[in-house]
Amino acid sequence: MRIGVLALQGAVREHIVSIEACGMEAVAIKKIEELADVDGLILPGGESTAMRRLMDKYDFLPALKDFAASGKPMFGTCAGMILLAKHLVGYEESHIGAIDMTVERNAFGRQRESFEVPLMITGIEEPYVGVFIRAPYVESVGGEVEVLAKHEDRIVMVRQGQFLAASFHPELTDDHRITAYFIDMVKQAKK
Repeated sequence: MRIGVLALQGAVREHIVSIEACGMEAVAIKKIEELADVDGLILPGGESTAMRRLMDKYDFLPALKDFAASGKPMFGTCAGMILLAKHLVGYEESHIGAIDMTVERNAFGRQRESFEVPLMITGIEEPYVGVFIRAPYVESVGGEVEVLAKHEDRIVMVRQGQFLAASFHPELTDDHRITAYFIDMVKQAKK
């Protein structure tokens, strides 16, 4: 089983380290054709506007939408959550649009307002320390979306079928439980 990390911009190396710490092979996806070789895909934290520019420059968006439609799991963290959202506050168009949710970008403030906080996450026993950096949050979700975590009544982690999204950065901690959760989703999808 191979897990891809979209390697256009953002915390690519950190996700690869986390995947490998869970005993899986990680692949940095730099070309569209590499998507065919992975069983699941992580859209990393970073800068969603820069990612979108690069996705457009290298014609990645149609391939990512096809990947989403293929049934293979995708996991977006922070900027990756924005890419997976069907609706964005203040924007007419979404990016991949795979999760029926409305996301507010930079909702927790600027870089200097970054913070860490313990979160209770459905399916993960002990509290998980979420690292929030210019983080989005989910304003609302459709009926098929499961809310997995909240911070101060704001939705910060969701799942819809084979799609997982978190507004924080699990790749910036040494706690690999959320990466393992996603890998388990990939294993289930392969069955």
